[in-house]
Amino acid sequence: MSCVHYKFSSKLNYDTVTFDGLHISLADLKKQIMGRERLKAADCDLQITNAQTQEEYTDEAALIPKNSSVIVRRIPIGGVRTTTKTFVVNRNEPVSGTSKAVCKTHNHPFPYTSLLQPLTCRHTPAPISVWFC
Repeated sequence: MSCVHYKFSSKLNYDTVTFDGLHISLADLKKQIMGRERLKAADCDLQITNAQTQEEYTDEAALIPKNSSVIVRRIPIGGVRTTTKTFVVNRNEPVSGTSKAVCKTHNHPFPYTSLLQPLTCRHTPAPISVWFC
């Protein structure tokens, strides 16, 4: 029996997958890891990286030699998307981030350049915090 040692990047200890032969295909390794960890193939995919060389295995037919150690990361099925989101949170006192007063009554246009200048309004301002990710 041959084996490959794997661990998720967030864990400290390695687990072991056993198989017959000198190597295992990336597709078979992923299936075994998903089965052992009770993960569903419809929910996520696995990113497998060699622990010693930091080489990422991307070809499903790639052969991983016995006694190798790999690092596993769960990734979304469609890959990783990058997005920019703006979160606006009402606060009585701002905790952190950029604070601006906003008019409760009117919807003022809120261009990005206005972040550098204070907003003015004849109504009672309500403090908010704005974070950009």
